Amino acid sequence: MTETTNLVRLRQPDTIDDPLTDILQTGARKLLAQAIEIEAEAFLASMRDLKLPDGRERLVRHGHGPERTIQTGIGPVEVSRVKIRDRGAAGEDRIRFTSAILPKWARRTKSLDALLPILYLRGLSTGDFQEALSALLGKDAPNLSPSVITRLTGEWQAEYERWQTRDLSARRYVYVWADGVYLQARMEDQAECILVLIGATPEGRKELVGFQAGVRESAQSWREVLVEIKRRGLSIAPRIAVGDGALGFWKALDELFPGTHHQRCWLHKTANVLNKVPKSVQPGMKAALREIYLAPTRAQAEVAVDLFAEAYQARYPKAVECVRKDQRALLAFFDWPAEHWIHLRTTNPIESVFATVRHRTVRTKGALSPTTARLMVFKLIMAASKSWRRLMGENQLPKVIAGVRFKDGAEILPTPTHNVA
Repeated sequence: MTETTNLVRLRQPDTIDDPLTDILQTGARKLLAQAIEIEAEAFLASMRDLKLPDGRERLVRHGHGPERTIQTGIGPVEVSRVKIRDRGAAGEDRIRFTSAILPKWARRTKSLDALLPILYLRGLSTGDFQEALSALLGKDAPNLSPSVITRLTGEWQAEYERWQTRDLSARRYVYVWADGVYLQARMEDQAECILVLIGATPEGRKELVGFQAGVRESAQSWREVLVEIKRRGLSIAPRIAVGDGALGFWKALDELFPGTHHQRCWLHKTANVLNKVPKSVQPGMKAALREIYLAPTRAQAEVAVDLFAEAYQARYPKAVECVRKDQRALLAFFDWPAEHWIHLRTTNPIESVFATVRHRTVRTKGALSPTTARLMVFKLIMAASKSWRRLMGENQLPKVIAGVRFKDGAEILPTPTHNVA
């Protein structure tokens, strides 16, 4: 006789029934296991020539390691590591198999590690991480406890220190962009200035070159940044540097890389000029400034400067003087390939990275110490650098390196000589 019951099992309030996520996790587990098996078989195949004295293969399968949980973007995935045994050697001579897909001590995917600095900048403290991630990774997500996060920031510090001591003797940067971002962290009365230097390689890629906390944007702080990168081997001066009007950077640059040309950032200059006039005047003045830096030739840009001065000199002389005093450095980009103008007119490679950082400084004030703030900014820049756009017109870079001269963006070709009979 079958016993019947009217009891209905109720779903717990914090339990989420999501068949789609279950399917994804099951599929991910199978794919990961297959990939690890294929990797192990490929390793064994590459070692087939290694034999024991009796003719047997030296390297053989040796089961699997204990199952462990890897935290991923779709939740925890269980997997076990393939073990391979070397039967022909011991100690340091033993051949060991290390999975590139599943490193021995891996507990999280790299995408999750990249997520953590962003959560910091959103204003989360280490104690809030597990709760914030539970909606994505499941309740009580392992390997993301506050103590684990604390250890992870220690790893970021070690990574930052290794980066700060890397060798630059084989590097060259055709263009560099310099700027500073101010971060006000917990218990700090004044915002700390992070000095950033980004460079363009001869292949057209952008790289983070210098990163250091300084005292405002003083000449001494920038000198320390430039001295350090020269000490690590960067001996060839960039062809041109792009930055705002902070005199500290330009003074230090002329001391340490005297052959580098100056290009003032139009983004900063526009903001400085507009700050000197009423808001009602700013839209028209901003359009007039665009006419200057978007002119097709230097001569037309200089005419646009004269028109700007004629229109605003009487009522807003300080705004006109702000443009006039840096006119030469503002128009320096005309002496470089036209394909590169969009890159050289502003410090956008840095501004775009720090747009979010500046927006979040108020939120992070209560969550970050000064040291953690620097580490978070460093990690964000390194993550963003993977998606930085290459320079357009990279075929022009060898000419720039060779010292070919340009006028209004076009290469100056040598004048042919004619023999007179």
